[in-house]
Amino acid sequence: MNKNELETQKLTEEQIKEAADEDYMNEEQLQFFKELLIELHESTQARIQEFKDQIANPVELSDESDRATWEEQCAISFRIVEREQKLLPKIQQALERIRLADYGYCLESGEPIGIQRLLIRPTAEYCADIKTIKEIKEHFYKS
Repeated sequence: MNKNELETQKLTEEQIKEAADEDYMNEEQLQFFKELLIELHESTQARIQEFKDQIANPVELSDESDRATWEEQCAISFRIVEREQKLLPKIQQALERIRLADYGYCLESGEPIGIQRLLIRPTAEYCADIKTIKEIKEHFYKS
């Protein structure tokens, strides 16, 4: 299938949810998730840039309480941006897995991650069972 045919046959989220199991991670689904990840990458970068612009041009506030509120909002935004900056490499890794045709399969077990999970978290690397085990181990070793 050439690029023009793929563009005219873009899948919707609903079509992906309704797809048969044997269609899992076919060319059209991979294209859908590639576009989703590219859009996520671009919107994440835009939010990061918006925050940087906000910090670079601080608001002139003479009232101390207004200034304190603005600083608190900046601190919250900074934490959000830190999380989003960590998301960018994960998006790149997911795009690389699409390129290698490994996307949608658990890195540990090789089992399908599942359409529902990928729609919620397109950067998912593990199926739900493996992720749950990893989180339990992480919690256990942190305690």
